[in-house]
Amino acid sequence: MKKFKKPNKTDYNMIILGAGSGGLVTSYIGALLKAKVALVEAHKMGGDCLNTGCVPSKALIQSCKVLYQSKNAAKYGLTDTDIQFDFQKIMSRIQSVISKIEPHDSIERYTSLGVDCLTGYGQILSPYEVKVNDQVLTTKNIVVATGAKPLVVPFKGLDQVPYLTSDNLWELKELPKRFVVLGGGPIGCEMAQCFARLGSKVSIIERGSNILAGEDPEVAQIIEAQLRAEGVEVLTGHSADSFEKGPKLITKKADGTIVEVEFDQCLMALGRRPNTKGFGLEELEVEFNKNGTIKVDPYLRTTKYKNIFACGDVAGPFQFTHTAAHQAWFCATNSLFQPLKKFKAEYKVVPKVTFTDPEVASVGLTESEAKAQNIPVEVTTYGIDDLDRAIADGADHGLVRVLTAPGKDTILGATIVASKAGDMLLEFSSAMKHGFGLNKIMSTIHPYPTMGEANKFAAGQWKMKNKPDWVFPWLEKFNTWKRK
Repeated sequence: MKKFKKPNKTDYNMIILGAGSGGLVTSYIGALLKAKVALVEAHKMGGDCLNTGCVPSKALIQSCKVLYQSKNAAKYGLTDTDIQFDFQKIMSRIQSVISKIEPHDSIERYTSLGVDCLTGYGQILSPYEVKVNDQVLTTKNIVVATGAKPLVVPFKGLDQVPYLTSDNLWELKELPKRFVVLGGGPIGCEMAQCFARLGSKVSIIERGSNILAGEDPEVAQIIEAQLRAEGVEVLTGHSADSFEKGPKLITKKADGTIVEVEFDQCLMALGRRPNTKGFGLEELEVEFNKNGTIKVDPYLRTTKYKNIFACGDVAGPFQFTHTAAHQAWFCATNSLFQPLKKFKAEYKVVPKVTFTDPEVASVGLTESEAKAQNIPVEVTTYGIDDLDRAIADGADHGLVRVLTAPGKDTILGATIVASKAGDMLLEFSSAMKHGFGLNKIMSTIHPYPTMGEANKFAAGQWKMKNKPDWVFPWLEKFNTWKRK
């Protein structure tokens, strides 16, 4: 390992590369702790989440949901609802939503908090030096929060056909008549449903046996059935092979059958690759994991340099905005307080949500994971079709599934498929984080009628399965005696 001279005095306590969720939260906490902090961003403040990811996709999902409900107005007792839309106005609304949220992540806001916001490319020269544009800055610590970019697999013929990623999807000027989504993960499923609701003929190409591979097969099948009901062609067990002019995608099934899918636009939704190249990490011989993320210790320090930290998509193990923000706290506090004090990053309770309609939200173990890891669990499932609020909303499909330790109310995992499942999951996440179980959820007053009542009813089902049957004959005798 190269030896670098540590400066006696530095310009900053901490320099952060990347102003996405991880970088923003790290700089915010650093400034709050009265450290001198520089935040370096070459593109747009807010990173992918604000500009090309979470925010624009959720804005599109909401527009498409309103359109879908309008087209199915008869379900709600309404008539004469011939809804028309302008695709460009929908895309313009997405940009207006971004603009409305933008001030939360702006240079002006973070400057007012005490952060030096620097626009330009950061180049790490040493563990204590970062070059920004033509200026070399010195620092006690460096935090790498450079995020990730969409993975584009160089299929044969790809350079001859139009294709999109989550980066440039939002630049579409016209609604494609035929829309192919390569990849059946969360982003692929969300966008497939949106474009089908807008009127595109949509096909999902997924090489696995199920879409949403991280969820239980039963859960994935609920979403697949919904997508098919909305006209999406779901081609599971199909591997993309090559592209040809037309344009069309050539896929292969496991038995060798060739299937051709014609399209006007193709969305690459095959995952994301960490941004680790071109700003000095290779020159410093920083270690990487096999998946391309920066190898970090439990304190989020790189393995070679204890004053270079990493958080968010570039570090893994999760690629969620909320885990980037979670890791940011550890990066900020560990960089500023070491060697006096340091904290291990923990991931015991990491919720995730797929924003299809219905949503899929989960935390902790799934039933499939429990089986694969030979972890004994008790599974309790409550059907959303029984829930009063869901019936009233015309959203009475889905489930709440809770995994508990056998004979105990300790929650090991929960999965919800429902309208607003992401909001409903908060109760289970809080229970797992703070150590309360299904008995306390069941004894908590839940307002009626709400979707959240489903959590209480699931807890009630667990209680019925675990009721002390031996006590009931004694209660019957006791009450018989009381009547005499």
